[in-house]
Amino acid sequence: MSGIVGYIGWQNAVPILIDTLKRLEYRGYDSTGIAVIKDSSLGIRKRVGDIDVLKESLYKEPLNGMIGIGHTRWATHGKPTEENAHPHIAGKIAIVHNGIIENYLSLKESLLKEGRKFLSDTDTEVIAHLIDKNFTPSAGSGPAGSGLESAVQKTLKEISGTYALVAISPADPEKIVIARNENPIVIGLGRGEFFIASDASAILSYVKDIIFLDDGEIAVIKKEGVQVYDRNNKQVEKNIRRLGLNPILMEKGGYKHFILKEIFEQPRAIWDTVRGRVSGGEIIFEDFKLSSSDIKKIKRIFITGCGTSWHAGLIGKFMIEGLSRIPVEVDISSELRYRNPIIDSDTLIIAISESGETVDTIASLRDGKKKGAKTVSICNTIESSLSRESVSTINIHAGPEISVASTKTFTSSLSALYILSVYLAKLKGVIDDNETAGLINDIVTVMGKIEDVMGLEEEIEGLSKMFYEKKGFLYLGRGINYPVALEGAMKMKELSYIYAEGYPGGEMKHGPIALIDEHTPVVILAPQNILYEKSLIDIEEVKARNGVVIVFATEGDTEVVKMARHVLYVPHASEYLTPIIMSIPLQFLAYYVALRRGLNVDRPRNLAKSVTVE
Repeated sequence: MSGIVGYIGWQNAVPILIDTLKRLEYRGYDSTGIAVIKDSSLGIRKRVGDIDVLKESLYKEPLNGMIGIGHTRWATHGKPTEENAHPHIAGKIAIVHNGIIENYLSLKESLLKEGRKFLSDTDTEVIAHLIDKNFTPSAGSGPAGSGLESAVQKTLKEISGTYALVAISPADPEKIVIARNENPIVIGLGRGEFFIASDASAILSYVKDIIFLDDGEIAVIKKEGVQVYDRNNKQVEKNIRRLGLNPILMEKGGYKHFILKEIFEQPRAIWDTVRGRVSGGEIIFEDFKLSSSDIKKIKRIFITGCGTSWHAGLIGKFMIEGLSRIPVEVDISSELRYRNPIIDSDTLIIAISESGETVDTIASLRDGKKKGAKTVSICNTIESSLSRESVSTINIHAGPEISVASTKTFTSSLSALYILSVYLAKLKGVIDDNETAGLINDIVTVMGKIEDVMGLEEEIEGLSKMFYEKKGFLYLGRGINYPVALEGAMKMKELSYIYAEGYPGGEMKHGPIALIDEHTPVVILAPQNILYEKSLIDIEEVKARNGVVIVFATEGDTEVVKMARHVLYVPHASEYLTPIIMSIPLQFLAYYVALRRGLNVDRPRNLAKSVTVE
């Protein structure tokens, strides 16, 4: 969580730090701050609130310098206050940090006994004091010498936990030192200047060539170049990645909010996930490193993810079991990593994470690898930690998703799971060539149907006028659409702060029915599939308790309109693809309800895009 940036070069660092922090604000916006070096002195500015608050203070009292670091915070240790905001200063050291230091209390106690004074409640300030304590004037080069890099290296040996760490010092003013352990950080390579960020998307407007730091590595960045060292002080050569992402994709493009833009980008995002992987009635995974013989040996699959990715995994279970007949378990990553599941070499783990940096999902994947499992990741970030640790990765190519609440990455992940399910079924011999071609045609033709779903926007906006003041929502779905109900409820909670519950329709009588009265909107997903008649029973039972029914039904359904006042029609799709069709109108509903409540739909309170800490 939180966002880190840094700059060293020939330009004034402050505007660059502010611009790149703005692009990382989806990672946290409780407080912000920057620190710059000028004339061997340190200037610092921190504010509670978002980047605009910090920007206003810099307009009134400017700072400038050609070396600087910045941070936008999602609070873990300590409340959002100016004292707890990063950068943290100790003596001649300024640092920004993302992660959690597990032994900070014992370290802080020792430092207090030595007479050091603490100004914050954070674990990060301990790191600043340790670096300051370990600092000696520079002599030599690399972490094995003295100076800032040596002080950082000594400090890392004393701390336990996760970190992406960036340090500067006016006592060693011509460099930036960064380190990584289980939290992402990248270096952008310019001409005589270098950029640092938690996410490559933040610096795409400045550079295309990127170095991804690996766990245990330290980088020393000067205007002359970058040197990277491993945990044994040995200099390592890093691969330079050229990123093809277009920075224009990170702009709103005329939409009022990023989330609305990203909802409308779903036809393109899904197509970008599918195209290049289907050809002539076949599925082609050119970058898939699992062999056919490996796949044929798979006897069991675990799908793991958090939040929206977990919901995608639940839908993926229906797809994989239904098509390939391989047993599938779906686990929330924060539970899977601690429950010692039965995993062996005949197990496949599919890990889903939009950012590829979700700490619990990475830990679950690592645990599975230790037990011999084969691994596949589905994520939206090239060269993420998750993708680099997986044997194979399916990059969904949805493009940058700036809004905190996931929309296009959810449906793109569903598309990836669908084509993976067909691929597994074909290799397992469960389906033949004709069936494979038919299933591929289904996902190709669904693109036009998604465009049709976008036409519901105006109708749903009108519907939001009736329901934006309600205290709670209930979402019901059956079969493969039950997880869509969970996702719809989550979107309503995330965006509108209205309590919403998602349930399987058949479970309504086992508790949720007690919530239903004339003030409770109940959203029912009722596509014309094998469970359609059951969904009609759900509608009748809600009406019998005076509940307000909102039904999403298949075009041409003449029965449901007789039963419910509020019916919205979506195009017909195959059983496995109805979750994509059904998800989009639920995104619109949450968006417009939240908008009418006057809320920040791109940055919901207390949330951040990427959860890189426990």
